[in-house]
Amino acid sequence: MKKQIEINLTPDKISFPSILQSEASRRLSVPSEKISAVIPLRRSIDARSKNVVFRFLVDVYINEKPDLSNRLIQYKPVSEKHKVIIVGFGPAGMYAALRLIELGIKPIVIERGKDVQSRRKDIRAIHQEQIVNPDSNYCFGEGGAGAYSDGKLYTRATKRGDVRKVLKILVQHGANPEILIDTHPHIGSNKLPKIVQQIRHTILSNGGEIHFNSRVTDFIIKDNLILGVRVNDNVEILSDAVILAAGHSARDIFYLLHKKGILIQPKAFALGVRIEHPQSLINEIQYHTKEKHPNLPAASYSLACNVNERGVYSFCMCPGGIIVPASTAQNEIVVNGMSVSRRDSPYANSGFVVEVTEKEFQQYEKDYPFSALQLQTEVEQRCFQLANNTQKAPAQKVTDFVEGKISSTLPKSSYIAGLTSAELHKELPSFVTRRIKIAFKIFDKEMKGYYSDEAILVAPESRTSSPIRVPRDRETYMHLQIENLFPCGEGAGYAGGIVSAAIDGENCANAVAAALKK
Repeated sequence: MKKQIEINLTPDKISFPSILQSEASRRLSVPSEKISAVIPLRRSIDARSKNVVFRFLVDVYINEKPDLSNRLIQYKPVSEKHKVIIVGFGPAGMYAALRLIELGIKPIVIERGKDVQSRRKDIRAIHQEQIVNPDSNYCFGEGGAGAYSDGKLYTRATKRGDVRKVLKILVQHGANPEILIDTHPHIGSNKLPKIVQQIRHTILSNGGEIHFNSRVTDFIIKDNLILGVRVNDNVEILSDAVILAAGHSARDIFYLLHKKGILIQPKAFALGVRIEHPQSLINEIQYHTKEKHPNLPAASYSLACNVNERGVYSFCMCPGGIIVPASTAQNEIVVNGMSVSRRDSPYANSGFVVEVTEKEFQQYEKDYPFSALQLQTEVEQRCFQLANNTQKAPAQKVTDFVEGKISSTLPKSSYIAGLTSAELHKELPSFVTRRIKIAFKIFDKEMKGYYSDEAILVAPESRTSSPIRVPRDRETYMHLQIENLFPCGEGAGYAGGIVSAAIDGENCANAVAAALKK
């Protein structure tokens, strides 16, 4: 017999491996020896009251053994009958490649950046030497933006595909199995590279190809049918279809699509800053005590409100994390957040962004279809100028931002590249600053102490999603004009995070397989 129940545990009890079985025995009034297994299905933290608890949803097996066989996905060598090019090796490209192998189709991955280990040197150069390699950075390279920016796996895209399968593939390639039960699963930037390497091995060992340091410089198209791509200006690679999963920062791909007469459209995104607090302050607010229990993780938060018909919300919150430079060109500043698996930094940071709609970027109508992209670019380049043409990002105390004065001193920050005091309240677009100021009053009511002299704003948080959509058919996933071109993932405007991008990669692979059968 199997029963499903919820078990609540205090932080003191969470350290005992047998506690779930004893609690299940007590709750169900069943002798412990009759319980064959207690299998956790979901784990979350409930901090709504002063008594913080871990909530477990579990299956309890009574006089019955559960099926614990490890149902790994079986990948087999592919044939050469069909070949599909995948542009980009972030989450969308990786999962598209894995799914194509499941389907017996050969993937040929074209990645402009380096392998995940070689990227480290270029990432270090941004922090320490203010040098941005446009093809190898926090956004570009094996693993995409997710590999070195945290590995948060929470998604609301549960109706788009099999979220659990996405997580199981990560576990199969080395991720901690706890991501299968955590409500807000997280891997950590220190562990993701090895997982990415294992995924690469799976693809290569089953007949797939991966080409690093390979920038797509042209699409080979005849009679509105894509035949392949040209790489690094001189190498032609042909295929039966192309999955375009280049990521939200691949601006050169957007311009190339437009140059080739391939339809693209401006798309709403979000724009703002990174806000950073001492993690101890966030812990105190969320856990209602100055002394966090050692069994509780660094506290997180999620905030959202509507200000003057625009959404204002926290984005990509990183408890126990750091702010990182995510620029993809030398003349811009972009910031993002990440954390390692332990989440043990003394800082908490989050995007604090305002929805950007057509009303805000219509002043760039002359730049259509790059009107939203132009707004995004101008903000990033202006922040670079404010930082005296370095990666020392412009920053301001939260209280000074609201009061409209420059910060004479700045709090300590996790941002290794350094900070430059700037009047962000004047320099960022007014539709952003006005709404952020109002949102502070709202958020501080939800989290008393959030508006704090200890908090700092670092700008800009601008790569929340792609400012371009590459339109596709809802049923076939194929571009509206170009046959066998499949726009995919964040860069095409159809995902917003690791898991949703991975799901979209799988969906595009399925669509390719269906198209090739016709």
